[in-house]
Amino acid sequence: MARIAVIGAGMGAMACAARLAVAGHRVTVYERDETYGGAVRRFERDGFAFDTGPGLLPLPAVYRDLFLKTGKEPLEDLVELVQVDPAARHVFADGTRVDLPNASRAGVVAALDATLGAGAGQRWGDFLVRAREAWDRTRRPLLEEPLWPNWQVLAEREPYPSVPHKKLLRTRRASTLAEVGAWELRDERLAGLLASHALAYGLDPRTAPASAAVLPYMEHAFGTWYVRGGMRELARAVYERCVRRRVEFVFGAEVTRVVEKDGRAAGVELADGSAVEADHVVAGVDPVLLGSLTDRPLDGEGDVPAGLAPSGAARFTVLLALRGAREEGAPHRTVVHAPDSQAELDFLTAPGGDAQPRPTVTVHRPGDPALRPDDAHESAVLCATVPVDAGWEEPEKVARATELMLDAASAAIPDLRERLLWHEVLTPDQAGAVPAPSLAAGDGRFLHPANSTRLPGLYRVGGWAHPGGGLPHAGMSGALVAGLVVEGPEFRGST
Repeated sequence: MARIAVIGAGMGAMACAARLAVAGHRVTVYERDETYGGAVRRFERDGFAFDTGPGLLPLPAVYRDLFLKTGKEPLEDLVELVQVDPAARHVFADGTRVDLPNASRAGVVAALDATLGAGAGQRWGDFLVRAREAWDRTRRPLLEEPLWPNWQVLAEREPYPSVPHKKLLRTRRASTLAEVGAWELRDERLAGLLASHALAYGLDPRTAPASAAVLPYMEHAFGTWYVRGGMRELARAVYERCVRRRVEFVFGAEVTRVVEKDGRAAGVELADGSAVEADHVVAGVDPVLLGSLTDRPLDGEGDVPAGLAPSGAARFTVLLALRGAREEGAPHRTVVHAPDSQAELDFLTAPGGDAQPRPTVTVHRPGDPALRPDDAHESAVLCATVPVDAGWEEPEKVARATELMLDAASAAIPDLRERLLWHEVLTPDQAGAVPAPSLAAGDGRFLHPANSTRLPGLYRVGGWAHPGGGLPHAGMSGALVAGLVVEGPEFRGST
């Protein structure tokens, strides 16, 4: 039985802790905050409650597998999963609205044809077929296996089978997601639909590789789900599974250093000066913080460098307390696209100057009784992807961004201004940066550092490590790290 010290109580770290405990190890989690869940948080006020992190769960099979492997109670016995339908309503810049059915290719094709014109649905359906090929080619190396030592193979090969495009007497294939939208979808609204999936993870479709096509495919193929009572209930269930497997949690415990002994990780030091011995250390923190906790470089020549694809994007979140009941038939999620997509992307990648365009805004309206004081009120969450460093410490910039988001949300929530009781704003420094899932191609700029490090006994877990950000990917990282600890470097992933 080994002693395992886990830094952080995010979803990936807890998923790893539960698996290691079931394998017979003694696991202690050190979390500097006073609660668990990482980005999966909840804000409460005046009887209203809000998810301040992910609003929906794609690929729930990852967490079903976690609960299956760590105990006899399946996930559905502990939380109520609800498949959201429609998966989303999209409101485009020209005012066009379309509701996309959940996990139904035929339904999506029909909806797009009916709204955007004959042929639009078929082009999107054909794109999904190609996206599936990219998914099939990358699923195992990017999601189910530790990062290959020769990761450059993933960096150089574009798995998306783009359609040849003739331009200036030359035949070209799309190398970016924006080119896929322009050349293959041939409709600004379809291109915007595609781009919105990348933008949600802080990716610029103009530079994101065509392999980012797996992002909309994953949602289409496996559906989109909500956890009744709020997404925080999923974090609670994972935490309680850890506790039942005798994982110890120490909250308010900030780790200040990873202790080394005989050339390997041997424990952690805490801010109160105490030291804890461990046979392995699992770190669920971002690369910059992890680097500050060690006395040596964690990566060597030939490794994916920590922070190779640093996220310059974060979430700007506005929580709305509304009087009046949610209207019948209102979708759970509405994506209100930016009126000027290029201006939005320019601001995201180069936020200098005073110009702050209206962003693409995602509106979550769960209609969940657990999130409102009574049936005469409603809670809603607005979320936009913005640059991390854009002067958010300036009140006037925060106020302008808030107003822009409220303006956008008015297209999704009838009579929003009249119904608004109060709102709370979570700026990027509160809501956090946005780690994207690992993607193939792009010269490796969209990969994340390996779960193992050059310091034996020290492992990375969570959204800043392989296989990247997002609730499913965090759960997968937990499985990979647990496998590496239990089976050693020869571990090759799930079968």
